Amino acid sequence: MNKYHLNTNCLHAGYSPKNGEPRVLPITQSTTFRYESSEQMAKLFDLEEDGYFYTRLQNPTNDAVAARIAALEGGVGAVLTSSGQASSFYSVFNIASAGDHIIASSALYGGTYNLFSVTMKKLGIDFTFVSPDISADELNSVFKSNTKAVFAESLSNPTLIVLDIEKFAACAHAHGVPLIVDNTFPTPVNCRPFEFGADIVVHSTTKYMDGHATSVGGAVVDSGNFDWTQNDKFPGLTTPDESYHGITYTERFGKGAYVTKLVAQLMRDLGSVPSPHNSFLLNIGLETLPLRVERHCENALAVAKWLEGNDKVSWVNYPGLESSKYYALHKKYMPNGTSGVISFGIKGGRAAATVFMDSLELASIATHVADCRTCVLYPAGTTHRQLTSEQLTECGVPDDLLRLSVGIEYADDIISDIEQALAKV
Repeated sequence: MNKYHLNTNCLHAGYSPKNGEPRVLPITQSTTFRYESSEQMAKLFDLEEDGYFYTRLQNPTNDAVAARIAALEGGVGAVLTSSGQASSFYSVFNIASAGDHIIASSALYGGTYNLFSVTMKKLGIDFTFVSPDISADELNSVFKSNTKAVFAESLSNPTLIVLDIEKFAACAHAHGVPLIVDNTFPTPVNCRPFEFGADIVVHSTTKYMDGHATSVGGAVVDSGNFDWTQNDKFPGLTTPDESYHGITYTERFGKGAYVTKLVAQLMRDLGSVPSPHNSFLLNIGLETLPLRVERHCENALAVAKWLEGNDKVSWVNYPGLESSKYYALHKKYMPNGTSGVISFGIKGGRAAATVFMDSLELASIATHVADCRTCVLYPAGTTHRQLTSEQLTECGVPDDLLRLSVGIEYADDIISDIEQALAKV
C-alpha cells in the first residue's frame, strides 16, 4: 500500500477485503481463537508461526489498524496500545530497564513528563530533560555510557515548539541510540519524522487520528531503520530471550525485531491492549484524517492571526505565524501546517483567563485536545497541575498559557465566540 499517496492509504492500507468479505473493517470482538491442533497452538506461543490465539497479544481488527498507521508513517510495523501514555511508556521500556538513562525534551505533555520523571524513575530508569532548543554540542555533552534513547515531541504540547528532528537524530545516532518522536499533534499528514532520521514514532491516537473524542488509544511505530546490533546497548533485542526458548529478536525477525519484542514481552506481561471496538472507531477516524487536519490548520491560522490583532491578548504562539520563533522549522518539517492547536495569553493573567473560558459558548472547556470540536484548557491548572513552578518553567508552560484546540467548525463562528468571550474580560 505504500505505493499510494497518504490520503489513499488512510482509506485502504492495512485491510484489503477478498471476494465476498466485508468492505468495512470488521470488529473481531473475541478474546480467543479456536484451533484444531494443539501443536499449531504451541507454535504460536513459541513465535514460530503467525496467527491469533489471544487478543492481549494480537487481534485482526487491532492489527489491521496498526498496519494502516505504520503505512501512514512509513514504518515497517506498529502496535496499538490502550492509551497514548502506554505508547510512550512501552516505546522506552522496550529498550531500557533499571540502571539505564534516557534523554528527553523538557517540552513534553505534562502526563508524559510525570511518567518519565516520577513513575519510570521508580523503575530505576534515569531521565535527563533538555531544552528542545539545545545546541548540538550541548546535547552531545548530556549522553552517558548507559543512555539508551532520546525522546521528544515533534510539536510539543502545549508549548508548540517545533523540534529540529535532524539535529536530535544526528546526536542520538552519533551515540548509537535511537530517536523516539511523539508525532501526535502534526500526525503523519503534516510531519514525517522517519524521513528526517527519527527511528520510533509514538502517537496518542486519542487526538487527531480518532478525531471525534470517542476512543482513548495509542500507537508505537517502528521505522525498521535502526541497527540494534551496532553495539551492546540493547541485549533485550540482540541476545536470547529465555522466556521464548532462546529466541534472539534481531536474528529471527530482522527489521521487525523491536515491534515483535514489544508485543511478545510487554503486551504479554503488562497488557494495555485496546479493545477491538475502540480500534474500529479509530479506523473510521483515520479515513478522514487528511481532510480534518487540513481544516484544523486552516482554521487555526485564521484564529491565530485574529488573536494577534486583539489588544486583550498579551501573546500568541502558533508556528504558522511568521512572527513565530519556530516558523522556519515549521516550514522545513511541517510545510503543510502544524496542527489546530494555539497557545496564547490574556492580559490580566489567571483571573482574566478564567472569565474568558467561562464566557465561551461554542468552544468547550475540556481536558481533550485535537477534537473536531473547538475546546480550550488552562494547562497549568489541569494537564500540568502536578508539576512544580520550576518544572512548569522547564516545560515552557507559563502561568497565563491557554491552550486553544481549534476545531473544524466554520472559522468565523469560532472567532465570533472568542471575540464575545474576550469582550467580557
